[in-house]
Order: sequence, then structure tokens, then C-alpha cells
Amino acid sequence: QVQLVESGGGLVHPGGSLTLSCAASGFNFEHYAIGWFRQAPGKEREGVSCTTSSGRAAFYAEFAKGRFTASRDNAKNTVYLQMNSLRPEDTSVYSCAAGPDFFCTGRSNGFIYWGQGIEVTVSS
Repeated sequence: QVQLVESGGGLVHPGGSLTLSCAASGFNFEHYAIGWFRQAPGKEREGVSCTTSSGRAAFYAEFAKGRFTASRDNAKNTVYLQMNSLRPEDTSVYSCAAGPDFFCTGRSNGFIYWGQGIEVTVSS
């Protein structure tokens, strides 16, 4: 059974940090790119970052550059998203998804497997 399970979300003050994890199982994790996406209430889903199967950070959204860092540990079938200097506008549901390296562009098209998502709230 294919699973992508996000963890590490929660409530954080503006300027704070969180690290999200995405644990994968049930498929050949090392052959897939892993993207992070987010969707706030009333807004469209947007790409946050994407790492290729080899671990190359192929995409960061403009809002993520300099603040967020994506990494992966293929030995643990896990991808991480370190988020620093968080802002209230980063409040959203964050999801990870797996797809071919070709689609590691920030768009959600082509991603095959999706996690349930986890809430991140940035508020004082």
C-alpha cells in the first residue's frame, strides 16, 4: 500500500521555524521526485519545493527561496522541508507528493502519490 505521511506541522510564532517530514512507503521511493505543495483556505494549491530522485533541489517557489530548505534521505524513505523565518502568510496545509523527475517543476501535474497534508499555522 502506497503511503506518504507528513508530520511536524503545528502552530509557530512569526519568525519561528518548523521542519516537516514526509515518510514514504509502498513504492520505490528512490526513483521518484518528491514535491512539497501547500494550499490555504480559498486559495489554489501552489508548489513549494521539489527534490529529484537523486536529491537535487530542482525547484523552490519565490516565497521559499532563502527561507525553506528541502532535503531527502533515501535510506529512510523520507523527505524534509526545513522552514525558517515563517510568516503568517505561510499558514497553509502542506502536502508532499511523489512523481517522475520530469515533473519536478513546481506544478502539481504529474505527481502520482499524495499525502494527506498537515496544517502549519503561523500566528502570534
